[in-house]
Amino acid sequence: MLTSRSDYYFELEMEVRDYECDLQGIVNNAVYMHYLEHARHKFLHAIGLDFEQLHREGIDAVVVKAELDYKKPLRSRDRFIIRLLVHREGYLRFVFHQDIYRLPDEEFILAGKITAVLLRNGKPALPDSIMQAIERFLEEKTPGGRA
Repeated sequence: MLTSRSDYYFELEMEVRDYECDLQGIVNNAVYMHYLEHARHKFLHAIGLDFEQLHREGIDAVVVKAELDYKKPLRSRDRFIIRLLVHREGYLRFVFHQDIYRLPDEEFILAGKITAVLLRNGKPALPDSIMQAIERFLEEKTPGGRA
């Protein structure tokens, strides 16, 4: 969890669907990975990167490490927000810090840290188009705004 809402670069609101809950009536742990993935895809689209087009060009983002710290459960029909911050780690790795908060009370639900690398035709690579889009975003964006 970051210290302030202004620390994040991007946020996405969602709602829990009934089928995402287990017998306990709470969101199944595995579903949170889908939530975080969806937010990352929406973030990439917001900065001008088309995930499907990149795949057609042989470029894929691959999660190499996922750390999830579950704090409280979400339940059916809960509204929540995913907030995201990204930074580069070395040349090929991008680390996404993603936190989930229940709405409207802003209850802290989950802290996620997802590390991804880019592959071009199965080999580690950082294509210029992606590097430029992400670096342009990181240079222009200061924490506190919404993407």
